[in-house]
Amino acid sequence: MSPDQIALVQDSFRKVVLIAATAADVFYDRLFEIAPDVRPLFPDDLKEQKKKLVAMLATAVTNLHQVEIIAPAVADRGKRHAAYGVKLEHYEPVGAALLWTLEQGLGPAFTPPVKDAWTSAYLLLAGVMQDATAAA
Repeated sequence: MSPDQIALVQDSFRKVVLIAATAADVFYDRLFEIAPDVRPLFPDDLKEQKKKLVAMLATAVTNLHQVEIIAPAVADRGKRHAAYGVKLEHYEPVGAALLWTLEQGLGPAFTPPVKDAWTSAYLLLAGVMQDATAAA
């Protein structure tokens, strides 16, 4: 990712943090709408899961400029996801739900460059997780 893309992701995420609880609700609603087969992979009560999602995103976004440092933790998360039953094909709807959520939450601020930056960030991090999932 370019420094400009990293800045776009980090700047836009500051706005998302202000609506984090709502964004997490929107994300999971959208994910289960477009990929209902993943619903059984999650607990019935998503309260803690939503907090984990926001915390994980915050860590990833904060450290995009030094992704090599967080890559081992991201890979470990991929291995844990594989143990929970996550398959490689699940990453596509997760990415789609994330981008859709950002579009809903950021509105007009979700410009094409911001979307491209978030897409790059997701593909980068998901790629690390997918590699770990495939190896698990």
